[in-house]
Amino acid sequence: MEQIKQWDIELELVKTKTGALLYKINVADNHFFLEQNPLKDSKYGVAYRKIKEKYPEFYMFWEIKNNRYTGRLLTGTFLEKEDIDRFITDVLQSEEYKQYEDIKEEIEKQ
Repeated sequence: MEQIKQWDIELELVKTKTGALLYKINVADNHFFLEQNPLKDSKYGVAYRKIKEKYPEFYMFWEIKNNRYTGRLLTGTFLEKEDIDRFITDVLQSEEYKQYEDIKEEIEKQ
């Protein structure tokens, strides 16, 4: 692989006024991603809480630039190979993806 660009990213664990512990990913000055607060009684707070019950390793971060929410999200999960089929089925609500072959691309050696 050839490196095209590099970022220095900082990961913090922060505590909100209400006591929630959230991850914060600092990308640059006035640009970061803040984990959704699962304790918040809002549409996304409740949804995140329910997703985390089923997938504890799932994370959802809101992008914040210049002290404003951009409306963009960074989401991801850490799963074992056996769990990915269940996760994809839950997300897609379809069996359609099963028609494709399980092909792993070879990682280029540096």
